[in-house]
Amino acid sequence: MECLFVEYPKCSTCQKAKKWLTEQGVTFTDRDIKTQNPTKEELKEWHERSGLDVKRFFNTSGMLYKEMKLKDRLPQMTLEEKYELLSTDGMLVKRPVLVTSQGIAVGFKPEEWEKLLV
Repeated sequence: MECLFVEYPKCSTCQKAKKWLTEQGVTFTDRDIKTQNPTKEELKEWHERSGLDVKRFFNTSGMLYKEMKLKDRLPQMTLEEKYELLSTDGMLVKRPVLVTSQGIAVGFKPEEWEKLLV
């Protein structure tokens, strides 16, 4: 199964996830979220396919999220505005993101990833 692995290479969680994928023998396309930010269309598709709350796609522990005071701003924003905002900077997006034909996982939880790789 071919997967898309969206990561920030300097992120230790992303490094662990990448190592885990390699150890599992998973074939994946690697994409740096900083240089190839997900588009608004991709984010919308991933969100809809994931079944997750859109807030899960935000990197709530990131500096940019805090600087922009998004904790207070997000509740007033429309879904389209959230997609638009996420598409402006990869550092706003929670990572890593695993995109498979089975679904989407945001953040690294091996037990969730295993379900997407069957």
